[in-house]
Amino acid sequence: MEVNYYLLELNKIHNMNCIDGMRKLEDNSVDSIVTDPPYELGFMGKSWDATGIAYSIVMWKECFRILKPGGFLLSFGGTRTYHRMVCAIEDAGFEIRDQIQWIYGSGFPKSMDISKAIDKKYKAKREIVGVSTRHGGGKPFADGASGFNTDKGYITIPTTDQAQQWDGWGTALKPAHEPIVVVRKPLSEKTVADNVLKWGTGGINIDDCRVEYNINESAKDLARSSQGFTSKSEIYHNDEDKYKISSNSGNEQGRFPANVIFDEEAGKILDEQSGNSKSVKGKPRKVEIKNQTRLNNSQEVQVNCEYNDSGGASRFFYCAKASKKERGEGNIHPTVKPLSLIKYLVTLVTPPNGICLDPFEGSGTHSLACKELEFDYIGFELDPTYCAIAEKRIQDVVSKTQ
Repeated sequence: MEVNYYLLELNKIHNMNCIDGMRKLEDNSVDSIVTDPPYELGFMGKSWDATGIAYSIVMWKECFRILKPGGFLLSFGGTRTYHRMVCAIEDAGFEIRDQIQWIYGSGFPKSMDISKAIDKKYKAKREIVGVSTRHGGGKPFADGASGFNTDKGYITIPTTDQAQQWDGWGTALKPAHEPIVVVRKPLSEKTVADNVLKWGTGGINIDDCRVEYNINESAKDLARSSQGFTSKSEIYHNDEDKYKISSNSGNEQGRFPANVIFDEEAGKILDEQSGNSKSVKGKPRKVEIKNQTRLNNSQEVQVNCEYNDSGGASRFFYCAKASKKERGEGNIHPTVKPLSLIKYLVTLVTPPNGICLDPFEGSGTHSLACKELEFDYIGFELDPTYCAIAEKRIQDVVSKTQ
């Protein structure tokens, strides 16, 4: 039976199953996909986090079909289940290109206290010796682990001999990172250049995702923002009728984006451990530019190739700054990603005037990011409650800008 695909309404979160929704989209109709699917852990007892959808080859094949050749897909995954998701993505036809590590400092420990569990088994009352200042409150997680003390926030000591033997033992490490798979739909053309020219997809936006840092005044006139160039490495003509060229490693552009991303708190922790270090300024290199259409003849140009800055180790990586206000009023979704992080990822893989898709919108951070970046988007969210929260977040932003 022949199926007629049509484009759903743009810039809207559709309250529907993502497989059914994507089947309404045309082949090769979206430019990028940035998504945060369920980790299939049954997180906090939520049924949506235990359906197996992240392992569904059928679902990822729909992503593959609607993505343009050369288009990138970025998908978060859980550390325990990432491998199964990635295998499904690869089986759907995608090329595995890389993995980004999002490292954060605010993870909530979910380790069960084995000593307490043993005393509980023997119904032994534990002696209270203090009050926990790290009591997280709330309900234990789905696996029975709670991270901090949940018995009214008290610090207790073991009672039974068996509990004393296992005092200090737990069942899990504190979560501090989440992997993001970087995959690409195979090119339809022989080269990346040809693919980009035909589809507008195939590459990643290096210059707009460089890691910023403070540049000195003498370099500011070379910066992209002050020159209005479409490329930060463009050659330009100066007042003295001489040419200069800014290198891709030049200090006016920021550092090349890496496959490690820190949040602000993790960056501070790293800097405390690394201490202050300095990038030593080297000698500028001179290169001979030949056969350049914009140059009258061959000549030497100076290339700025050093950073000459100092600071902690986190300055080499992008730091996503989390905001307490980002969730929005009434947002009960338990796994909201930082808006700045999603904006960074969307920018990395979405070409100009592109359409970015998210099959698992949750509370709408992806759509909010696209809207602020002025990209078109399509989103799907099965839960009507989360869908309503997402729409409210977007409308709140729209109303503030009007």
